[in-house]
Amino acid sequence: MFIISNDLKPIIFIVSDSIGETGELVARAAASQFNHGGVEIRRLSYVNDPNEIPELLEEIKHFKCIIAYTLVIPELKDRLVREARNLGIPTVDLLTPMMDAVASLVHNSPKLEPGLVRRTDDEYFHKVEAIEFAVKYDDGKDPRGIGRADLVVVGISRTSKTPLCMYLAHMRLKAANVPLVPEVSPPEELQNLPPHRLIGLTIKPQQLYEIRRERLNSLGLTSNADYASMERILKELDYAEGFMKKIGCSVIDVTNRAVEETASRVLEIYYRGERLVR
Repeated sequence: MFIISNDLKPIIFIVSDSIGETGELVARAAASQFNHGGVEIRRLSYVNDPNEIPELLEEIKHFKCIIAYTLVIPELKDRLVREARNLGIPTVDLLTPMMDAVASLVHNSPKLEPGLVRRTDDEYFHKVEAIEFAVKYDDGKDPRGIGRADLVVVGISRTSKTPLCMYLAHMRLKAANVPLVPEVSPPEELQNLPPHRLIGLTIKPQQLYEIRRERLNSLGLTSNADYASMERILKELDYAEGFMKKIGCSVIDVTNRAVEETASRVLEIYYRGERLVR
């Protein structure tokens, strides 16, 4: 069915009758409490036939692993749990306890249909709209997006503004980003945003130096260009710091941060601010 290379790292296998996105998010949240870099998470998606399960487990039984599953069809769940128990593989049901609680709350039975959470609905269209917004108003292409955005991210080049905005778009937030360049005046529209809707990104000079050198090398350009010089980097960072202080935005240091970590902090700032203005 699939081939997995053997390694010594513990693995959480997400078994799902749909894509498995929900299970992966829960597993990552749990693993983050135990230094999640030491645990690998792999999805086994669209497991819809009980007869697939023995073969699937045969492939993974030699790994140091657990199985976390989001299966809604009882026959699939029962087969997976039974076969895994026989092989000594621990399993975790991520969905049933919540469904049982909701059933008690609404006094109704679940539909037990895979993939309902991903069916086309308002949330899906909001996500698509947010992604299109992030693309349209990326890198300060059109300052009109500033007033229409839920969030605006500012920072100098290569501080991960675009990846952050795309990540936020998948959280259904319309995020625009504006580059800060000493020689170019920032759009005046930035001055009119409430602080919780404006996020500044900064980074340690040495890491930015390395990132920019790699960027130039990937483009086949000489790495001694002014863009990647430490003098230029310090000038840009100093300018950006002054501007961010002037407009009073929250500033996040992205040095050695994954985009997920930065986004988590951004969301905290944004939603806390939204609660205060309501």
